Amino acid sequence: MPGGDYGELAGATPAFSPLNASFSTSMSLPPPYLFVPPAERKVISDVRRTFCLFVTFDLLFISLLWIIELNLSNSIRDSLEKEVLQYKYSTSFFDIFLLAVFRFLCLQVGYAAFRLKHWCVIAVTTLVTSVFLVVKVIESNLLTQNAFGYVLPIASFVLAWLETWFLDFKVLTQEADEERAYLASVNAAWERAPMIYARAVSDGQFYSPPESVAGSEEDLDEEGLGRKAVTAQEKEYVRQGREAMSVVEQILTQEENWKFEKNNDMGDSVYTLEIPFHGKTFILKALLQCPAELVYQEVILQPEKMVHWNKTVSVCQILQRVDDNTMVSYDVSAGAAGGVVSARDFVNVRRVERKRDCYLSAGMATEHEAKPACARYVRGENGPGGFVVLKSSSNPSVCTFIWVLNTDLKGRLPRYLIQSSLAATMFEFMSHLRQRMADLRPSLYAHGHA
Repeated sequence: MPGGDYGELAGATPAFSPLNASFSTSMSLPPPYLFVPPAERKVISDVRRTFCLFVTFDLLFISLLWIIELNLSNSIRDSLEKEVLQYKYSTSFFDIFLLAVFRFLCLQVGYAAFRLKHWCVIAVTTLVTSVFLVVKVIESNLLTQNAFGYVLPIASFVLAWLETWFLDFKVLTQEADEERAYLASVNAAWERAPMIYARAVSDGQFYSPPESVAGSEEDLDEEGLGRKAVTAQEKEYVRQGREAMSVVEQILTQEENWKFEKNNDMGDSVYTLEIPFHGKTFILKALLQCPAELVYQEVILQPEKMVHWNKTVSVCQILQRVDDNTMVSYDVSAGAAGGVVSARDFVNVRRVERKRDCYLSAGMATEHEAKPACARYVRGENGPGGFVVLKSSSNPSVCTFIWVLNTDLKGRLPRYLIQSSLAATMFEFMSHLRQRMADLRPSLYAHGHA
């Protein structure tokens, strides 16, 4: 979606490097000022790894105590037959061993495999352990058998509560502190990186077609140019549009830090980049066999017409034209992931600029009185994102297309499930865009020959 609003969901390909020569040259930064991210964080933090080791120790320790108990009076084989095959709740220690296995599996799956950052799993395991042991001590005859009638229940109870304390007061707290420190360091490095270029008035106007002379009387009459932000709300829209544009520009300079996710048969590639305060941003990069001006017209200048050819969007409406470069739009995305994700609606402020060899459209979520949130759709929220069309310095009949998408679909769907479908939706959009360019090509050639 423009500014992240043309799809419900979301590396640079080597073939694109010649196309980006002028873009990279004009937007390159001196090496001392390049954005250098902090060291990449570990998949599992040290404190979480220690917690997982402690959970393993819990299982091994209870297992060792149970084995010693099995070997007290009879052989292990006879004791196993008595406690497992002839299990009795009142005399067997086997269920305490199974309780340790239950804690181990739940905690390792939750906090090692899925790396949960919530106490819900350990709350369940500790509650089940505590209730079971208290009832067993009261109802069974363990305390009359031997010393292990005391040791095993007490050890199991204490270890379960130590795990709870460790996770709640050490793991989650320390990881939260590390997350804040990491984001702060990323943000500091981000802010130290200079702007790509000054945000001066673009060399082309928002509503004028690429080949028109911006500011002509004809443009003023037909396209309504010369519009300026007047009210406080309009100035806020302009500020939001400039903010989104600056973030998109910064993302473009950090291409060496984009993390490759996947590509398709057409050579389109999807990357991700962590953005301070906005989280994971998806970036699609593709080569199009058509002039950059054609993509500029169809995708950036005429977003409200995109619903006719882009199946990932069902509604695109311009709510307000704020100034020559800024507008507020209302968009409704089609359902995705085979209907698992329902349609979302978005209200976005969009800013469009033409700069040297590229066309940019950037935007982010905003509010507008004409489209308050309604019960029909879940209101999504877009972070800074947008579209970039790069001209080729060597071949005017091809261009590079970049889509920056940062979106929060809200609702109750897990974020990881949504993000796993983003690349598929971005590839689907590119398929529709290529088909649109193919449909327009005959008329373009006919117009050129005429």
